[in-house]
Amino acid sequence: MSFIKVSPKDVKGNIIDLTGNDWMLITAGDAGGFNSMTAAWGAAGSLWGKDVAFCYIRPHRYTYDFMEANDYYTLSFYPEKYRDLLGFSGTFGGKSGRDIDKVAESGFTPVYADCGAVYYEQAELVLVCKKIYADDVRPDKFTTPVPADMYPDRDYHRIYIGEIIEVLEKK
Repeated sequence: MSFIKVSPKDVKGNIIDLTGNDWMLITAGDAGGFNSMTAAWGAAGSLWGKDVAFCYIRPHRYTYDFMEANDYYTLSFYPEKYRDLLGFSGTFGGKSGRDIDKVAESGFTPVYADCGAVYYEQAELVLVCKKIYADDVRPDKFTTPVPADMYPDRDYHRIYIGEIIEVLEKK
C-alpha cells in the first residue's frame, strides 16, 4: 500500500481521539539514526498562521536526543492490530532504543519523507513536522494542580511545536 498527500485540514478522525486513545509514535532522526516512542499526549491546530502539531517528550527518553538534534519529526498513527506492539508506559514495544533495535524487533518498515524524517509503512496517517518552537514544562507555571503521579521524579516534558509540512494517509 502507498500513501497519498492530503491537506492537514482534510485529516479524517478526531485528533483528540487519535492522540489520547489510539496513541501515536513520535519518530525523530533520519536515515543516519532515529528512534520512535509511543505517546498518548499531543495536539494539533493552528498557531502563528500555520497548521501545527504539538508533542511532549521527557528529557530521559532516548527519542529526546534525536528530537534535539534534528529539525523534523513525525507523528504517526496505526490501526488497532498494532496496539500491542506500540507497547506500554510510552515505550514502543516496551523497550528502549538504547538497548534494542526497535525496527528489527517490531518488523516495522521505515520510510523516509522528502525532508529526511522517518515514519513507518504500517502507519495509517503520518504528520511530517518541522520544529518551530520548543520549551520545557515549568512547574511554577501550572495554573491548576497536575496530579502528583504525572511527575513523581520532577522530570518535566519538553514541548515541541512543529509546523505540519506534509500529511500522508494510507490509500
